[in-house]
Amino acid sequence: MTILVAGATGNVGRPLVEQLLAAGHPVRALTRNPQKADLPAGAQAVAGNLAETESLAEAFSGVTAAHLISFNGEDFSELTNGTEIVELARKAGVRRVTVLKGDVSKSPLEEAVEAAGLEWTHLSPVEFMSNALEWAESVRTEGVVREGFPESRSAIVHEADIASVAVTALTADGHAGKEYWLTGPQALTPAEKVRVIGEVIGREVRYIELSRDEVVAGWRDSGYSDDDVEFFLMMRTNPPEAGYTVLPTVEEVTGRPARAFAQWVDENAAAFKA
Repeated sequence: MTILVAGATGNVGRPLVEQLLAAGHPVRALTRNPQKADLPAGAQAVAGNLAETESLAEAFSGVTAAHLISFNGEDFSELTNGTEIVELARKAGVRRVTVLKGDVSKSPLEEAVEAAGLEWTHLSPVEFMSNALEWAESVRTEGVVREGFPESRSAIVHEADIASVAVTALTADGHAGKEYWLTGPQALTPAEKVRVIGEVIGREVRYIELSRDEVVAGWRDSGYSDDDVEFFLMMRTNPPEAGYTVLPTVEEVTGRPARAFAQWVDENAAAFKA
């Protein structure tokens, strides 16, 4: 059973490719630039972009299961060609699909997957642990993290756990028609994340609290739109309960406990060390 992995070089796609290969499954890895993908040995790289339906015919040929993402990997905008993607996949013989969600609302791709009668599983992760890499430079160069909204908590999830749930849903029965909300084992504030980083890398890292205005100014300086800023503010000041509620889903689906933030920091410690 050949499994197609879209976004194969991404934070979820790469560990998904690795885990599928380790379990003995043939993997076709969809990427915009196979020459630069640096994928694990054994993965069949194929050029394509979910946002461009015409580029996907070769990718889906002979595939019986597929991991898809509901957003454009270049700018994270919602895909609008979900119906075309699913029709191409269905005609190629794809029977089982996981969809990595990019928003709490249902995307056109999810709607199309459900309407096509495929065995679908939607993956709804909260904040990725890899978002902490935004702090890496200031930790390396100054030993500080500047962040606002100190009371906000997030049940951040390890990307490899998202991949593990996808592996199970793609290769085992019993997961069709389900949406899995995925979290890590802890809901952490910014200061708690900073403390964990310092403990793991063996260096004092200070948390410097920014005001709301300072945070917003930083977002605008980074080029984010008004809609983006409004969304960011909502997620920090009035987040959905799912964003900070620890759930046992990862362990229930995979049989293994969700990875802690300390493990993620240890795996990525080089990014934070001078």
